[in-house]
Amino acid sequence: MSENQKKIWITGASSGIGKALAEKFSLEGWKVAISARRKEILDDMAEKENIFSYPLDVTNQNQIKDVFSKIINDFGDLDLCVFSSGTYDPKLEQEINIKQNKFVMETNFFGVLYCIKTVEKYFKEKKEGHISIVSSIAGYRGLPNSSGYGPSKAALTNLTESLYFDFKKHNVRISLVSPGFIKTPLTDKNEFQMPFIKSPEFAAEKMFNGLTKTNAFEIHFPKALTVILKILRILPYKVYLYLIDKGVKR
Repeated sequence: MSENQKKIWITGASSGIGKALAEKFSLEGWKVAISARRKEILDDMAEKENIFSYPLDVTNQNQIKDVFSKIINDFGDLDLCVFSSGTYDPKLEQEINIKQNKFVMETNFFGVLYCIKTVEKYFKEKKEGHISIVSSIAGYRGLPNSSGYGPSKAALTNLTESLYFDFKKHNVRISLVSPGFIKTPLTDKNEFQMPFIKSPEFAAEKMFNGLTKTNAFEIHFPKALTVILKILRILPYKVYLYLIDKGVKR
């Protein structure tokens, strides 16, 4: 291993965007630490060059601390963290489901927050590095049948914006990833037609380029969809709610 080899830690790496991103970074020569609940999948992925398995549950703060310590001990350093763990079940979001909403918030929002808190001191003392947080276009504005997932991603987007200012003072980059519809085990649960849906490999390519070749705060894709949603985002509520209501199939 080269002393100059870059090192990354990716959570939510056992499927979808996280898995494709881990494989992309490993192919680009990075040393990649991958984390998720499903140890058997991570171990299979770790058969490939440059990928190393560190299973964890992001809702368990003690596990996160232990895994981070192991990664630093094994890698010696980290340049980039991508926190992309998430959960979603549209069938449980047709109406308010307190138990499900708590679980979604604990995984999608607090799970990421626990990870950020764990690495905060390391990066601030190092005075360099990059933390990237994977949210979703579902966090832009309220959408139908999304009583848990959408609010969790909206909170994550707001959190990332807030952290940008604090970490900037320590020369640490904070970035936000806002994917559109990506074909993953989570979106496979949707029963509606998803516009401009893309592959996890497409997402990984866009993220790799945005994370390593630009200084952009937000990496969003596919542009054909995200630009439309960004326009909707700035509309007055009366107009926005009318358009969304008319666009939803009853």
